[in-house]
Amino acid sequence: MTTSHSRPLAPRQDLTDPVRNPVAAPAPVRTKRAFVLLLLTLLVPGSAQIVAGDRKLGRIALRVTLAVWSLAVVALVLLLVNRTILIGIVTNSVASLLIIVILIALAVGWAVLFVNTLRLIRPVLLAPGMRPIVGVALVLAMVLSSGTLGYAAYVLNVSRNAIGSIFSTGPAIDPVDGRYNFLMMGGDAGDDRTGRRPDSLSVLSVDAKTGRTAIISVPRNLQNAQFAEGSPMRQIYPDGYNCGDECLINAINTEVTNEHTDLYPGVADPGAQATLEAVSGSLGITVQAYVLVDMEGFAKLIDAMGGIKIKAGGWVPLSGDMVDEANGIHGMPTGWIAAGDQHLDGYHALWYGRSREFVDDYARIQRQQCVQQAMLKQLDPATLLSKFEDIANAGTKVVDSNISASQLGSFVDLAMKAKGTEVSRLTIGPPDFDASFSTVPDFDQIHEKVQKLLAAQSGESAGAAADPAGKSPAAEDSIVQPRAASGQLMAAAPAAPLTQPSPSPSSSDFTPVTTTPDGEPITEEMLNQFKREGNEQAIRDLVATNGQCRPL
Repeated sequence: MTTSHSRPLAPRQDLTDPVRNPVAAPAPVRTKRAFVLLLLTLLVPGSAQIVAGDRKLGRIALRVTLAVWSLAVVALVLLLVNRTILIGIVTNSVASLLIIVILIALAVGWAVLFVNTLRLIRPVLLAPGMRPIVGVALVLAMVLSSGTLGYAAYVLNVSRNAIGSIFSTGPAIDPVDGRYNFLMMGGDAGDDRTGRRPDSLSVLSVDAKTGRTAIISVPRNLQNAQFAEGSPMRQIYPDGYNCGDECLINAINTEVTNEHTDLYPGVADPGAQATLEAVSGSLGITVQAYVLVDMEGFAKLIDAMGGIKIKAGGWVPLSGDMVDEANGIHGMPTGWIAAGDQHLDGYHALWYGRSREFVDDYARIQRQQCVQQAMLKQLDPATLLSKFEDIANAGTKVVDSNISASQLGSFVDLAMKAKGTEVSRLTIGPPDFDASFSTVPDFDQIHEKVQKLLAAQSGESAGAAADPAGKSPAAEDSIVQPRAASGQLMAAAPAAPLTQPSPSPSSSDFTPVTTTPDGEPITEEMLNQFKREGNEQAIRDLVATNGQCRPL
């Protein structure tokens, strides 16, 4: 008689399930199981442990995975709805440090899960030929997962250090008349210099809603600069910075640094702040912040970007040593940048923007504007991501800035909005002013032109101000591309009359001058031969259009 106690026991499911117990499974099933477990760990961390191993570990990992997915969804929503907040979180020093710690913890945890998954696979049960293949697949999956998170943490840390080095911790600035105005100063900050004399001064005026940008260039030799209301320097120069030929606007930085720092208690860089106030008063706008970049940093930044591409209107010399400082004459050029399409590295882009031999400062200003536009145009997301570390490290060469790091989110958002839009340009001097423009100018006229430029760009009065022909006077003053005319450069005498009419300022193209009037190709040897012969005028005639430039 058989009793119930003698019935055979049903086998445990774990013992017959090939996923949890692959010992009895055939070799193809074991191989398939190995790749499935790897894929589960890669796509849904913790799920491999749930189905084939330590369910407690799997449940913890799944909770973390779901939490990370939820945060990713929130980040995506912010990116679509309010990316300023998202960028602000990433650029905030405390928040970014927390994100870095979390990314490192996730990378380590994911790697631990893969090691645990390898234990679950039990490589000894695999066919000998499949073991190395599974091993390679495991390594690739770990690189794709933990490696990506680790690299993201590294990039964010580089960014965090760069932001801390470049930007201030001061209060945020508010737009004035709907715009942010930033003074960009470029100069050499060598050990042999006391204070800095900026070689270039330009204001980037950005619409606070659209991000549309105007570049207003100020000649470094502007005299009688007007200090803005409230500037401490008005105590010394109430009628403008006027003390003779030495009182050029680019000398303010050095004078204040050496003699008047007591007027700016608590200000990190009194010279830069005073220069900002002089530019504000001279242009009739409120400039809220400044960035001062030394030339070495500028060149390294362009190299980090992979260079810039421009269309050059005329030949530009890489000037040799000064041989006649009184007349601004250099020795034999060390090289030339040819007219036509060019891909410039940092060294040549720096010379392209700073060279002024054979032409006047206004031609150089136009080239500087073009270089700035080329950098803005070509610093796209792909370039930024692929060269991020080099760009960030080069960015730390910024000598000084009083832009608050707390506003980087809103400013980056504005830059993204402005991507692909035209940048309006205005030079305080020819070709946007008469050829007789004086370095001691009519500041009321300057204020009027600046206001017309900004009003036209913001669309505030373009229609009402249009002339009978349908052309806005403001548009007359807004230079979107350099004008093409030899007379605009006034190489021989700044006050000479224009010899050729300038094309419409809306013209976006020009023909580079690559031949002489007789049709002979211009070459470096030809230009150098004129230099050896002392025929400076012949060179001026051939390179007179080198202020023309367009970013490619």
